[in-house]
Amino acid sequence: MRVLDSHLHLWDPELLHYAWLEGPLAWLFGTTEIENSRIVRATTEKAVFVQAETVEDDFLDEVRWVASLADRVGVVGIVAGARLDRDTDTTAHLEGLAAEPLVVGVRHNLQGEPDGLAVSAAFVTGAREVAARDWTFDACVRAEQLPEIARLAGAVPELRIVLDHLGKPEVGTADAPVAPSMEWVRDLDDLARHPQVFCKLSGLPGEAGGDWSAEQLEPFLDAAADAFGVERLMWGSDWPVSVIGPAEEGYEYAPEDGSPTYQPTARSRWADAVIAWAERRGHDLDAILWRNAEEFYRIGERPPHTDAREERPRRGVLGWLRGERS
Repeated sequence: MRVLDSHLHLWDPELLHYAWLEGPLAWLFGTTEIENSRIVRATTEKAVFVQAETVEDDFLDEVRWVASLADRVGVVGIVAGARLDRDTDTTAHLEGLAAEPLVVGVRHNLQGEPDGLAVSAAFVTGAREVAARDWTFDACVRAEQLPEIARLAGAVPELRIVLDHLGKPEVGTADAPVAPSMEWVRDLDDLARHPQVFCKLSGLPGEAGGDWSAEQLEPFLDAAADAFGVERLMWGSDWPVSVIGPAEEGYEYAPEDGSPTYQPTARSRWADAVIAWAERRGHDLDAILWRNAEEFYRIGERPPHTDAREERPRRGVLGWLRGERS
């Protein structure tokens, strides 16, 4: 079974700057960590790296760092960080990204932005520049922002957009599940009417705070399939954001105070949950796990990347869990 993870993060707080990392996430997540979090059922595993919200000045450095790890990690495309509302500065930044062969798209993280930004004149101009370069746009928004992305899709119909994390609907937890809201289903359907918009089956474990069950999340997968059709869905792990939560049963490094921690098998469990759901529904599994992301990001049209640089040793989350703290 081949898997192209459409939403993988990597980060190194000693090398780049992130204002949002805290707790178990505030550690290196690089080659060693992802190697210990592979998908059990995958015979071939590749990934699209999605920008990890470094500070703006580090956007290009992040791309170069990930490119240096690409062969070892299996990254075949990079969705770079970009601000699309910076006018000439946006243009200059996109020109800088164009020199990086693994860049396939950009993400301006919108979930914390003021209402209306994604349809402002400056943002729409920036989005048109992205489309002109034949790149994609990852839309990371809250559920109430879905209508804004539909308006962006209408304003720039040539832009290929993918909705991250199904629009981050409220899902509850395994013990207290929340059913899909009528408003979210309505707005998802409206967005899906734009044929250039795709949807990632990603991020729901993170929305549940790492406390989730397959049964709890399947209604959201069904709603996405009904809205977009299987041909516009792609699986993503949202690793490592979506693998933080209650300690897994039998986990030897579980915090004594019960606080959230790293879940070593959660990435593979999320893949298994989506695989089982797709098989029961009779959906095209290879399309969801590989082909749709490959076609959306046009991975097969780009030459393979090689980089001979060696990654210098750093202390990652696995060492922290084992008590190897300095």
